[in-house]
Amino acid sequence: MPTAHLSPELLLERARAGDQQALGQLLEEYREYLRLLARARVGRELQVRLDPSDLVQDALLEAHRDFGQFLGQTESELTAWLRQILVRNLTDQLKHHHSQMRDYEREQPLEVLVEQAHEALAAPLSTPSAQAVRREQAVVLANALARLSDDYREVIIRRHVEGQSFDEVALAMGRTSGAARMLWMRALERLGRLMEGSDGTT
Repeated sequence: MPTAHLSPELLLERARAGDQQALGQLLEEYREYLRLLARARVGRELQVRLDPSDLVQDALLEAHRDFGQFLGQTESELTAWLRQILVRNLTDQLKHHHSQMRDYEREQPLEVLVEQAHEALAAPLSTPSAQAVRREQAVVLANALARLSDDYREVIIRRHVEGQSFDEVALAMGRTSGAARMLWMRALERLGRLMEGSDGTT
């Protein structure tokens, strides 16, 4: 039976039964979500050497390999397990950059920081869709963000995931503070339409 459009719980059930296609599809559901968490926790100065996409790919490969060790039953438990793998891999990579590690060691542990990024994503930026009620809000939001234009996605990530001020966003994106605020408002409106499922275009 095809696996298209199945819920994470059904995909999880099939994956446990040994369906490798279902397992691959299940893990792929969380690529954008993990990429946002990785980006939020890889400092700007380290992104030259640590690509969040590579970190996510490694985490998903490890999750596929070690799936038999996952004992949870829900999507929430699965996302928590995936975050643990991402934190472990991120920590290992950062250990190769000893001079930068001092900055991280002065902060909270990486696990706490990743959980904070997850909570930022889980906080609704628009009216939750019916899908977001049934699924993890943070995952639905991450997938919707991936469908936005580059500028819209960037301004929302900087404001809500990375916690930047409008002045900081403006400087990073080469805009005035007022223009950055207007871009943010338009981006939230577009995101809201995507989250509500009323507009499937990008």
